[in-house]
Amino acid sequence: MSIILFRSLLLYILVIFAVRLMGKRQLGELQPSELVITILVSNIATLPLEDVNIPVIVGVTPILSLVCIEVIMSWLILRFPKLRKMVSGSPKIIIRNGVIDVNTLKELRLSVDDLMTAMRGSDVFDLNEVQYAIVETTGSFSVMKKQSDDTPVRSDLLKNVKCEDPPVLVVSDGKILDNALSSLGFDVNTVENVLKRAGKKLDDVLLMTVERSGKCYIAWNDGGKPFADKVGDCNDKS
Repeated sequence: MSIILFRSLLLYILVIFAVRLMGKRQLGELQPSELVITILVSNIATLPLEDVNIPVIVGVTPILSLVCIEVIMSWLILRFPKLRKMVSGSPKIIIRNGVIDVNTLKELRLSVDDLMTAMRGSDVFDLNEVQYAIVETTGSFSVMKKQSDDTPVRSDLLKNVKCEDPPVLVVSDGKILDNALSSLGFDVNTVENVLKRAGKKLDDVLLMTVERSGKCYIAWNDGGKPFADKVGDCNDKS
């Protein structure tokens, strides 16, 4: 039993290392070569677990070899565009200028149901709203709506909006993240002053975010109403 547990732990760590080495991708975002490697690695890893008579090295060696092949192939694909097209294919336009390309649809062996499912997955329920639709090499769909049917942004409404970075997490589970706080130009006194105004302690904080402008948001461990300070109030370091 201990041998099986040791083998399981070893192969578990090895597969995690292999997946991490190949890069961060969701299953639906894998290129064909990456998907093949992932399937092979998972199958090879089960062999030493199912049969204790098979040496662990029999599973370790091919897994490492496949990962090395994938890393080398990734480098070659980046270096040589023609090879990238051969291995990964190229994006296909299935709707151009609002018109469905039937030939491309047949080439990709996509049915009308497949097309409608993909459109609904992109929050499109009326094909008349689509200007362009592309099938990516990963099999995912990228959809561009017609300008008349697309959601307007603030610039379309002639609103002058200042571009700002997203809020930064500065307190997590009652612990101050010093590097994040200092990156905003604030210090521990900033957090203490805000908590003093809220009548709470650091241990009461589930999370706290701060914008570069000084606007704060705090969620509490007890599930109470979140605390939001006014812009600029967080910069009080007195």
